[in-house]
Amino acid sequence: MSVPAAAVTPSVTVDDRDRVVPPRPRDLTVPLVAAGVGAAVVAALVGLVVGPVDLPVGATVGALLDRLPWTTVEHGLGASSLTILFEIRWPRVLLGLAVGALLSGSGAAYQGVFRNPLADPYLLGVAAGAGLGATLAIVTGTATLAGGFALPAAAFAGAIAAVVVTAGLSLRRGRPAGPAALILAGVAVAALLAAVQTYLLQRHADSLRAVYGWLLGRLSTVGWAEVRLVLPVLVVSAVVLVLASGAIDVLAVGDEEATTLGIRPGVTRALVLTVASLATATAVAVSGLIGFVGLIVPHGVRLLAGTRNRRVIPLSMLFGAAFLALADVAARTVQAPAELPIGVITAFVGAPAFLLILRSQQGRA
Repeated sequence: MSVPAAAVTPSVTVDDRDRVVPPRPRDLTVPLVAAGVGAAVVAALVGLVVGPVDLPVGATVGALLDRLPWTTVEHGLGASSLTILFEIRWPRVLLGLAVGALLSGSGAAYQGVFRNPLADPYLLGVAAGAGLGATLAIVTGTATLAGGFALPAAAFAGAIAAVVVTAGLSLRRGRPAGPAALILAGVAVAALLAAVQTYLLQRHADSLRAVYGWLLGRLSTVGWAEVRLVLPVLVVSAVVLVLASGAIDVLAVGDEEATTLGIRPGVTRALVLTVASLATATAVAVSGLIGFVGLIVPHGVRLLAGTRNRRVIPLSMLFGAAFLALADVAARTVQAPAELPIGVITAFVGAPAFLLILRSQQGRA
């Protein structure tokens, strides 16, 4: 299926020396940033107060303010409510915000680098590698080792290994062969790893429920450990991707012109894809495979703020955080006290939304 280049490529001009000049990047506007931050804050608050046991909004805000340094606020929450708020919901909400930001920011970066709005964070085999790593940990009985961290460690290792193999297969005479070769290598590696995973599941049918429970995604936590693991990766990846967003915009005019403008296309792509892949692998390791977040959120942001990556990448991280936090609320309340896999919620919302966005873009073409 052909995709209009205008979907992700900014317009360019030609100067009097017949050289293509990229458009001058426009920085984020205050209303857009306020909308993204506001969406994340509202989603976090909803996640804190809504659940099998609802908490009063005012008392919840007061309890949060009471935890700030040099601040004392009378909130009226009892000991059991405070335990639910700070030991169960607050780390889970923060984890949802972080995972949503990582997946959405990585998806926007992938789409910008490959100039393809259908690219998602799992394009280079991250999902297949993480799935195989998690499957190996579950079927061998090692998933519960190290306090339960053996499972995310195996998923992370599998994801990184898949990306490394994909990158190696895309090389031609020791040099990168281009985005197309990288995508094809990712498809081949993902197919191979999925076949190995299917074989393992057939040999260990008793582990099917546990494996599929992980594959469909979840944000269950054992406290603050997962949050402490993810937040440093979120900070580093956000800084790198936002700083590189201007260079990604320049890549849209072509490698030759980008080089004349002082951009090193190969280095820029390698840096962005490495950081985005590490961010995706970290998110997958702690949450399982959650689909559509890295695909649908950047599309929605482009409809709101335009196609320039200077806006798309940071706003995708903010709105992606809000989207996944709200999806987690739905996952744990729709069938309470039972909990739906969060991947079911994101697919249920994301697939129709993606079809509507594609239809609207076709109508503009």
